Amino acid sequence: MAFKLIDLPYADTALEPAVSAETLSFHHGKHHQTYIDKMNAAIDGTDHANASLEAIVGAARGSNQGLFNNAAQTWNHGFYWHSMAASETAPSDDLKAKIDAAFGSVDELKEQLKARGAGHFASGWVWLAEKDGALTIEETHDGDTLADQDGVNPLLVVDVWEHAYYLDHQNKRPAYLDAVVGSKLNWTFASENLARETTWVYPN
Repeated sequence: MAFKLIDLPYADTALEPAVSAETLSFHHGKHHQTYIDKMNAAIDGTDHANASLEAIVGAARGSNQGLFNNAAQTWNHGFYWHSMAASETAPSDDLKAKIDAAFGSVDELKEQLKARGAGHFASGWVWLAEKDGALTIEETHDGDTLADQDGVNPLLVVDVWEHAYYLDHQNKRPAYLDAVVGSKLNWTFASENLARETTWVYPN
């Protein structure tokens, strides 16, 4: 089974000015597509050919770094597109209660996400996740992912690779984080992930 590039869940201009249509054309149409193409080539004719993306990520971790990187980046990017929304959303009552318990308020959570993203060294991802029944901010480096981590349910992610923001914000990662975390996070998606209690599955 060959994997496909998933459609963006909004128009390519919908996230402007936080994320421009030009950035999405490169990031979604080229970067994400390249990860998928390389993964498809690597699994063609193997035991992974008919596996789910999540199973491929788990099987490749620690045993096939090239396949892991491309499979994990395919998953991470799909999750990232859904972690943003064109218009303002709000967390469900259950998610809001967990946010208040862990961080004090949604605004304080946003500040901590921005701080962790700005402080993350080099490339990677900053996540809001549920772990052991409570919310936590997690970081993964380079192409690593939470997709296959037992006991961790990712709710949202912010991409802090330079290609996610350089065309729009140059080297000013905090400006990108202010724009995306400030008003573009998809709290409806996060609420759905919390209610499901299982890790999001890449649609293919």
